[in-house]
Amino acid sequence: MKKLLILLVMVGLPAGAFAAGGHKSCGTVECDAVDIDLGDKASLQRGARIFVNYCLSCHSAGYMRYNRMGRDLGISDELIKENLLFAADKVGDLMKAVMPKEDARLWFGVAPPDLSLIARARKPAWVYTYLRSFYRDSKSPSGWNNTVFAHVAMPHVLYEWQGDRRAVFKKDAHGVEVFERFELQRVGSMDKQAYDRAMRDLTNFLTYLGEPARLVRYEIGIYVLIFLAVFLVFAYLLKKEYWKDIH
Repeated sequence: MKKLLILLVMVGLPAGAFAAGGHKSCGTVECDAVDIDLGDKASLQRGARIFVNYCLSCHSAGYMRYNRMGRDLGISDELIKENLLFAADKVGDLMKAVMPKEDARLWFGVAPPDLSLIARARKPAWVYTYLRSFYRDSKSPSGWNNTVFAHVAMPHVLYEWQGDRRAVFKKDAHGVEVFERFELQRVGSMDKQAYDRAMRDLTNFLTYLGEPARLVRYEIGIYVLIFLAVFLVFAYLLKKEYWKDIH
C-alpha cells in the first residue's frame, strides 16, 4: 500500500511542479508576482472587458475571434454584441484594432503591437508589472514613461484609474540612476488594491489570449489524471496477483 501511495503522489506531481515560479527581472526593476488562474472565469471576463474598452482601440488581438473568446469564457453572443463589439464589427470577426496603423505611426511614432502573444513573449509577471509602472515624464512625447519599458511610446491610458505618479530615482555606487519608488501626485478613481486587481484580471486575460487551447488542456488533464489514478490501482492489484505465487 505504501508503494501505491508513492506512485499516486508521483502521478500528481507534474501538476504542481510547473505552477510555481520565482521573480524575474523586468528591465532594471524586479517583476512583481501575479496570480494567473485561467480557471477563474470571472477574472477572465473582467479582463476581456478592460481589454476591449481600453486596449483594443490601438492594439489588436488578431489571432482571436470574438465568438471563440465568448465560448471559452462563458460569454453569450448576445452579451458580446451588446458590450464588447464596436459598431461595425460582427461576432465572428477577429479582434482588430480600431486605429489604422498609418495613423498610429503618425501619432506615436510606431504602430502599437498586436497583443495576442504578449504574455507568452514577455511572461505574465512582466506584463503585470509593466501595467502598474507608468509615471509622469515631461521629457517624453506622450507625457508618460515606464520603469519596466523605458521611453515607451504608449501613454498611460488607465491613469484616471491609477492616478498621476512621479518616479523617484537615486544614484548607485557607479553613478547610475536606479529607480527607488513612486510618489502619488493625484489620486485616481481606484485605490492601489483595486487597480492591482484590475491589472491582474487584464494580465490573466492576456495570458489566456496567448494560448486559448490551454483551457481545453487543463480540462482534459484532469480527466487524464483521474484515469491514471484509477488505472494505477488496478495495475497494482494485478501486479500483486501475478507475484503472489513467487514470494
